[in-house]
Amino acid sequence: MPSAGKQWHAPFMGRDFWTILHLCVAAFLAPVVLLMAISGGLYLLGVKGNVTEIPVSLMPGVSLDLAAPDLKAAVRQLLADAGIEHRFEYLKQEDSTLTTRPTSRVHYVVHVGQDGVRVIRNEPNVQKRLIELHKGHGPTAFKTLQKVMALGLLVIVITGFWLGLSDMWLRVRTVAISAAGLLLFIVLAFVL
Repeated sequence: MPSAGKQWHAPFMGRDFWTILHLCVAAFLAPVVLLMAISGGLYLLGVKGNVTEIPVSLMPGVSLDLAAPDLKAAVRQLLADAGIEHRFEYLKQEDSTLTTRPTSRVHYVVHVGQDGVRVIRNEPNVQKRLIELHKGHGPTAFKTLQKVMALGLLVIVITGFWLGLSDMWLRVRTVAISAAGLLLFIVLAFVL
């Protein structure tokens, strides 16, 4: 029972809980957020990474049905027939070109032409691997982490904003800084 003069709040309503939640989520996601921020920043500065392309197989006369119901299995078999042992999770298809994914690690590009099939091994460097992860071209498990990270960033921003608003000394600063950030976003994204 609360003492006289004190208002009772559920434990999840207290400022301490929201501060701890904010700090725990921020600390847990900090390594991934930093890597994504660094790789994305370098990308915007023109450091996009490199992929070493190594032609590994030319299969004249071989065809691949790009409309096959199980194209993934057909590509696995094609690679095996070419003597290539490669695990991949999914495919990206653009016209007659198939790319094994994830592309955040060594992957293969299969070009299907009228005269046969060409297979190229792609070896991304570290920056290119990070960019591919950043773009959502990584393993399925990492893409799940990215979804958790998006939710976590929302938690961090919302709890941080709420903590700023709930403190009498920070309230005006929080509103002013948030308004300035919103105004800058609007001007840079829609006006200029």
